[in-house]
Amino acid sequence: MQSYTIGQAARLLGVSPDTARRWADAGRVATHRDESGRRLIDGRDLAAFSVEVAQAGPGEGEVPYTSARNAFPGIVTAVKLGDVAAQVEIQAGPHRLVSLLTREAVEELGLEVGMRATARVKSTSVHIDRT
Repeated sequence: MQSYTIGQAARLLGVSPDTARRWADAGRVATHRDESGRRLIDGRDLAAFSVEVAQAGPGEGEVPYTSARNAFPGIVTAVKLGDVAAQVEIQAGPHRLVSLLTREAVEELGLEVGMRATARVKSTSVHIDRT
């Protein structure tokens, strides 16, 4: 299973490394140390935590000013395989993206919960919100 450093986890969660470190220090997400003493987060734990953080929404006083780009780097939080088709969910910071693709594509990419992946979106209609 892939593990992530605090910095990598912070980028995937869309927060600063200091915020990710505080969450780890508070026990909100489990960490372990590698042979060189770096703190790591197991991919499955990070996937579950990323969903929890996203469902909580922005904190009080946090105003998101965004124009989402077409590439969403994140972490795979679910893979549902059918006989021919598959459904893959990616949590990219506060964004949950769901893609329907072939089972063959999922197997070729080796997608599984806890690994990094980037969702790329092509759209003919883009909406921009300033909150």
